[in-house]
Amino acid sequence: MLQPIGSHARYIQSVLRGTAGNDGPGTPDYVKRSWLRCLTQYHLDPQSQREPYVLPRDERLARKERSLELVSFADAEMAHLYHQLAGSGYSIILTDRDGVLLDYYGDLSFRNAAFRTGLVLGAVWSEEHGGTNGMGTCLFERAPLIVHRDQHFFSRNTGLTCCAAPIFDYRGDLVAVLDASGESDRAQQHTLVLVNMSAQMIENRLFLYRFKDEFVVRFHSRPELVGTWGEGIIALDAAGAIAALDRNALFQLGFKNASELAGAPLERVFNISLGALVGRSQKKSFHPLPIYDTRHGGRFFATAQAPQSKRALGGKQRLTRIEELPAADPGRSPLDELDFGDPMMARNIQAARRTQSREVPILLLGESGTGKEFFARAMHASSDRADKPFIAVNCSSLPETQLERELFGRPVSPRGATPIPPPAASQGDGAASSPAGKTEGDEDLGRVVQANGGTLFLDDVGELPLELQARLLHIIEEREVLRPDGEAPVLVDVRVVSAARGGLQEKVRRGEFREDLFYRLQSLVLTLPPLRERKDKVALIRHVFAQESAATPSVTLGDDLADALRAYAWPGNIRQLRNVLRGMIAMRSGDRLDGGCLPADYGVGEPEPVTAEECELPPEAQVLNPLEKAERGALLKEIELHHGNISRVAQKLGIGRNTLYRKMRRLGITLPPRH
Repeated sequence: MLQPIGSHARYIQSVLRGTAGNDGPGTPDYVKRSWLRCLTQYHLDPQSQREPYVLPRDERLARKERSLELVSFADAEMAHLYHQLAGSGYSIILTDRDGVLLDYYGDLSFRNAAFRTGLVLGAVWSEEHGGTNGMGTCLFERAPLIVHRDQHFFSRNTGLTCCAAPIFDYRGDLVAVLDASGESDRAQQHTLVLVNMSAQMIENRLFLYRFKDEFVVRFHSRPELVGTWGEGIIALDAAGAIAALDRNALFQLGFKNASELAGAPLERVFNISLGALVGRSQKKSFHPLPIYDTRHGGRFFATAQAPQSKRALGGKQRLTRIEELPAADPGRSPLDELDFGDPMMARNIQAARRTQSREVPILLLGESGTGKEFFARAMHASSDRADKPFIAVNCSSLPETQLERELFGRPVSPRGATPIPPPAASQGDGAASSPAGKTEGDEDLGRVVQANGGTLFLDDVGELPLELQARLLHIIEEREVLRPDGEAPVLVDVRVVSAARGGLQEKVRRGEFREDLFYRLQSLVLTLPPLRERKDKVALIRHVFAQESAATPSVTLGDDLADALRAYAWPGNIRQLRNVLRGMIAMRSGDRLDGGCLPADYGVGEPEPVTAEECELPPEAQVLNPLEKAERGALLKEIELHHGNISRVAQKLGIGRNTLYRKMRRLGITLPPRH
């Protein structure tokens, strides 16, 4: 069975025989199954030092051509995951359904040189070639898993920890694996959670792209999670019949297989027709609307969007239920839905509407929390670009090299990262043509190209480094993205909307912001008023309250509380208001909110301004470092996924309930009281 040469080979043999004395908490069953496959089916030697197998050039190019769509949608999530795990020593790897490496983000300074040689395009990480490893074993098990150090089959990889998650298509077929690998001395369960979240976001992107010419319903039990990795997605054809559901939709609705609902109308699932949901979503600027599960009466929040392609609405199969809806006011747009009676906002909306069919750049000014991105999204949804991408980039959230990659692609890699090296010359490198004109070894061209045809929103544009300001100016003036190595530029059609808190002219005076770019960005300048100065404050407060209490329609806003909210200065603006209302609704003791429901420190002095990120965290969590905050977010999503069932969450994470409760206290996580 196994030649007893080498300590790792002897260790594998002893574990499989049940005689290992140093097996710690126990080798997972999926690892033992993989070891047996490596020995009995693939006839591998744990001590083998052979180089990782790399596909021949022609097959490598053919696979890349077939996987362009997958790699394109995965790239942004891989970059985001790499940023989340920055400093923890992990690299991010994407393989196809056969374990062939398609894309890679990360640091090539692994001490494990044998593993490093497998980080090239076309390297095969299936179990047959790579032994037990995160990617290959995940392909076989079809589930998220960790392969930690000595659990690898080949001794050359025993210094690694791999966290891998599968990616499925709309049919439930496994199409890829996303993996985070590093030389960690501990099996990081929270890393696996983050990897799984990113894998599901890639699934969502692939699903939405596959059904871009169908009606799509997106839903979740919490309104703020619609549009995130945990949302459920249902695609319906032009006749209103269910065509497909993603994994999250099946899980949340309690179905095992999409075939149970194939061809059924939306009313089979929810207490609303597709036509009504599409109409109401458009009227409410695509804010999630409360609906009910017809089988169990559970409350969900959903939005519905029409097909991107106008052809899907043509002909005799047009969805008649949409035509039967009461006619909406044709003069009102998502922008108009932001008008609650403030004169300055009304002027902003009118100016934005006049320019929505023109290509002039727009600069939004306003304090943090005044809703600049929300206004930009409403502008996009009201324009003739509404069916094209809206891409938002925060210019202050990333280091310069990572921001360059985010915006313009990969001519410069993230700090400490190295792009996938080209295969060795002896393997016959060459170029492969593709629809985007890319060649093997090129990298994606970034968010600007992803926004082609739509809107590019640049938040905190004043923080854009000078070198990148020059490239942005070139895009605005020449409508093209320059490619690395002097190759032909990529033409783009984007509308640029930027935002700043103010002070751009001072930055120009200090030489920190290009004067020519400043004047190009401010073809139209709109200033969003702070909440304390808005004349529609009462109407806006009641509107935000209605949104936040949609899940609990019995909750009412007392007049004394409304007066107190109106009188407050709100230094954090609408964002702060929304979070205060959300907290009061969650912590209420009855269905009527009055002045006694206000936070204890409300109205005592003038609160200090808070950042956007701090508004999203309770006080005890605001001292967490970035990695702890990422862990907190991942754990919150696991708790939500299991509807607050701590036993199931603990079982999923492989830890005890008491350990989970201690982790929750450390991360500032509290469960809302049950009513």
